[in-house]
Amino acid sequence: MEFTELVEIIGAEPVFETGLLIAGNANPREIRRQLSRWRQTGKIYQLRRGLYCLAPPFQKVIPHPFLVANRVLPASYVSLQSALAYFGMIPEFVPVTTSVTTRRPASWETRLGIFDFRHIQVVFFDGYRLVDLGERQQAFIASPEKALLDLIYLEPGGETLDYLVEMRLSNLDQLDWQLLKHLASRIEKPKLLRAVSALQKLAGVEEEYESL
Repeated sequence: MEFTELVEIIGAEPVFETGLLIAGNANPREIRRQLSRWRQTGKIYQLRRGLYCLAPPFQKVIPHPFLVANRVLPASYVSLQSALAYFGMIPEFVPVTTSVTTRRPASWETRLGIFDFRHIQVVFFDGYRLVDLGERQQAFIASPEKALLDLIYLEPGGETLDYLVEMRLSNLDQLDWQLLKHLASRIEKPKLLRAVSALQKLAGVEEEYESL
């Protein structure tokens, strides 16, 4: 396979897997050898074993970090600081794309950025949706409510008012408080219910849940 043929096959796909190229009479060993050679010459980037993207100037679409995160570890969704920044709820630029997974914690450092994955329990693996990122790219991202709860769940003392104030949260008026409480009730972590109460106080919401 010539490199021009690879570019034609990939087209506008932001990332691609080895399996896309191994079809018909293609020699898997030869394909992998060519991929290794193109990686060494800087024509493609390897994101993880079997996952690649075209390097500039050959790529037609710049891969979005959230899509890359989903593809690096499929059993995951973007959450925590990355999702909060995406929804305009924290002011800081987040240089690392953070996700959660039911698998073991992991981290990948690639030419497209750093991708961290933190572990949560299976029962708490929800509250995310497929979001259109533009340029025909999509990724699974936590809702603002779930991104907050994921962060609180994983950070010691994350439910305290002091911690939430330090985050400099904004746009709290966009939160669905019923959804927040529902998600917090899905797992036996009293700190999450305490966090809902603390967030209400921070947002100046008068309604209080008696169960809190």
